Amino acid sequence: MISTEMAVALRDAGLVWHPSSGDRFQLDEPEFEADVFTVSEMTIEPREYPTGRILAFNGTTEWALDSVALEDALWLPHEHQLRELLRGAFRALRRLPDTHEVEIVIGDEHRAFQHPEPADAYALAVLELLRRIA
Repeated sequence: MISTEMAVALRDAGLVWHPSSGDRFQLDEPEFEADVFTVSEMTIEPREYPTGRILAFNGTTEWALDSVALEDALWLPHEHQLRELLRGAFRALRRLPDTHEVEIVIGDEHRAFQHPEPADAYALAVLELLRRIA
């Protein structure tokens, strides 16, 4: 699973989240620091209002929450979502002795990003693409 620090870096770099079923997220509140929530049509669903998008907590599964603004949630993308964000730049994911390496191609340049967690290696590659777009 992607680290909170890497998810914050992606958000700060401009990655926009469009919530869908199965997405994981955390809340930007100290009391929820260890909690990871999952978007689901039955318990947590995104809702659009004229004032903005929220994540609505349905039923009694989350006792303290009715809803939160989308900007108060931190998306924790899955590996496959990060790979999809790389699109045609993605070349390979390799398992090395103590790390994972994601290789991408930008123009004629091959770049490799290593991290012990594969999701964070993907996130480093996405961060590079976002940096080049900005």
